[in-house]
Amino acid sequence: MSPSASPKTGLDALLTPDNCVLLLIDHQPFQFAGLRSHDTQTIINNVVGLAKAAKLFGVPTLLTTVLEERGGYLLKPLQDVFPEQKPLNRTFINTWQDSRAVDWVKKTGKKKIVMAALWTEICLAMPAIQALGEGYEVYIVTDASGGVSLEAHEMAIQRMVQAGAVPITWTVLASELQRDWARTATVPGISQLLVEHMGVVGTSYTWEQQLLDTPPQR
Repeated sequence: MSPSASPKTGLDALLTPDNCVLLLIDHQPFQFAGLRSHDTQTIINNVVGLAKAAKLFGVPTLLTTVLEERGGYLLKPLQDVFPEQKPLNRTFINTWQDSRAVDWVKKTGKKKIVMAALWTEICLAMPAIQALGEGYEVYIVTDASGGVSLEAHEMAIQRMVQAGAVPITWTVLASELQRDWARTATVPGISQLLVEHMGVVGTSYTWEQQLLDTPPQR
């Protein structure tokens, strides 16, 4: 990258399996109970798809909860993506104030952090803004996060963008990680993600497979 180039532009600004980590914060029953910016099932679908994409490409992923003994355990379909990982359970509302989370990121050596959280205005905004101030590049997954109202979610996104965060959606991450269809090792996994989590894209894909497998009429 040239000295005058922005870290948010150019090929190096795109995410790869080797240059980023993923933090999934507080996708728990209490937070879902207060979710009003999105349909609950949509967020569940998207965050599980996001986690599966990260696992497919080997992106280091940290699951974390806040006061799980009161707010509830991590969303089961999300936990099932990483069944061996016990979520880091915090008392800090701001994940980035918990030294265990920061140390985990530092050990990976990555400077690009992808985050999704409930709620956007609190549990996503706080760590995103602090990590940005400490020199990390932060990518916020807006459709795998949600707030107590649409206004709360949208204002939080604006606040984080003003602070320097890059807003993305979960399929953006999956696509940037895949990048090239010649990388055939992960194509079956991406195809499965399409079917399981991308709605009409998945149904159209399976329909296309059906039509291609249909013998021609005599």
